[in-house]
Amino acid sequence: MTRRTDVGVDTVRAAAYTVPTETPEADGTLAWDSTTLVVCHVDAGPVTGLGYTYAHPVCVPLIEDTLADLVRGHDALDVPGAWAAMQRGIRNLGRPGLVSCAMSAVECALQDAKARLLGIPLASLLGRCHPRVPIYGSGGFTTYDEATTRRQLERWLEMGLPRVKIKIGEARGSRVRRDLDRVALARKTIGPEVELYVDANGGYSVGQAVRAGDALAEHDVTWFEEPVSSDDPAGLARVREQVRPDVTAGEYGYHLPHFVALLGAGAVDCLQVDVTRCGGYGEWLRVASLAAGEGIEISGHCAPNLSVHGMAATSNMRHLEYFRDHERIERMLFDGALDPEGGALAPDVSRPGNGLTLRESDAARYRVG
Repeated sequence: MTRRTDVGVDTVRAAAYTVPTETPEADGTLAWDSTTLVVCHVDAGPVTGLGYTYAHPVCVPLIEDTLADLVRGHDALDVPGAWAAMQRGIRNLGRPGLVSCAMSAVECALQDAKARLLGIPLASLLGRCHPRVPIYGSGGFTTYDEATTRRQLERWLEMGLPRVKIKIGEARGSRVRRDLDRVALARKTIGPEVELYVDANGGYSVGQAVRAGDALAEHDVTWFEEPVSSDDPAGLARVREQVRPDVTAGEYGYHLPHFVALLGAGAVDCLQVDVTRCGGYGEWLRVASLAAGEGIEISGHCAPNLSVHGMAATSNMRHLEYFRDHERIERMLFDGALDPEGGALAPDVSRPGNGLTLRESDAARYRVG
């Protein structure tokens, strides 16, 4: 492929797609029956970069009416410069939340365009230091009955995944007995060798989380995700001091101060980062550096086919979430979506960029904006 180094950002386009879930789903603090994907395309000379976020359709006008004007005309190889322009331009809109999701989609598309211009895989552009990224199966929603939970866990075992996660904290922590019964079911289904993780999505109080942690340890649960809200770093730290499973959080980090607060409070054993929320790959790598300075590993949250490139470039990485809603949508709508092999994903290094192409004809039926 011819390498171009004199190209500016031409156009920035976005579209939203809402895909119904297989069944109604819920975790400890939220219920949903669909997932919305916002896809951003950046045209730069002969290439088009692709990025996306899982967020609200309002990100489409945020991208096309605000962020596009801030990055148009920038040197397509100067992604940090374009990102800084977005950061300055959204001052009065507020960074955390949907603005950061929109920025993440644009930044990921800019990085993809840069890699395509240079004719190299995106993971190599970011500085790949791992050929493969370990993954864990993630789902086990609180709305699932026993048969559905068992089928999903058995599917992950058939795929060769050595670690799996289910949701607990049902109804904001008001059904702890059912939570623990489901943990027991999961352990019985997967056997003693597979790692078992749980995610309360901030549904418990500190006291509940500590008491639940004792019971979780009896089932050899080694990952206790967001036992209390990540907006309470001190509370997370108190839980961490008193339970055996690793305490983790970070998926709701939209800017660096959030991660600084978690690390500064000693709140986590492993820090989660979501490339579709935190601001893109550049911010991801900054967060990873902050964590590395504290001796903390990084776990990628969701969006496996985007996250895998950042994870491969993260020296202090632990693993990546293979979230059922997202891996399903990405296989439905993108050419180039990866399949797990031996419990890991390997970035496609045979093609430039992230290796993904949106199948417009398949996506059209789900378009909402």
